[in-house]
Parts: sequence; structure tokens; C-alpha cells
Amino acid sequence: MSCSKQLPETTAYVRITHQCWHEGTIAGEVSASPYEWQFQWCFKARRLSIEPSLGRALIVEPLGRFLERWDYQLEPGGDYSFVLRSQI
Repeated sequence: MSCSKQLPETTAYVRITHQCWHEGTIAGEVSASPYEWQFQWCFKARRLSIEPSLGRALIVEPLGRFLERWDYQLEPGGDYSFVLRSQI
């Protein structure tokens, strides 16, 4: 018997607002469904901070993976997206 349930998905949208190679930081905004956050990714230290705290647990891990994978290709003013394998 074949069961083909589709996994829930939510698209997260990322906008890069600031980047400083000297400091090793990228800052921006991320939104997914009704939530919006501001983040700062310190790629030299591999440290991610996200505000506000409401719903932060839903985005911190997937956003961290996205930033680790693409940080050197992201540019200020750029709009990006990735898919969360859950519904928010």
C-alpha cells in the first residue's frame, strides 16, 4: 500500500540589509507566515542572533543552516528564500 502524504511547507523570505566583511557580519530580516524577525549572523564566530523572541525557536535552526550554506553569496539589498519543512 502506497501512502503519499505531502510534507507541510512554509516559505521563509530573507532580505539582507547590511554586510561587513571586515567585522564578519551579515544583518537582515526574515519572515515566514505571520512572523517577522531581524537577525545578525556573525559568520566568523558562527553566531546567529534573532529578535524578537516571539516564534524565534521556529526559525533559528533553518535560518542558521541557510546562512551557513549561502553567507558568502548573499548581498545587501538582495531578496532570498528557502523552504521550511513545517507549517508555521
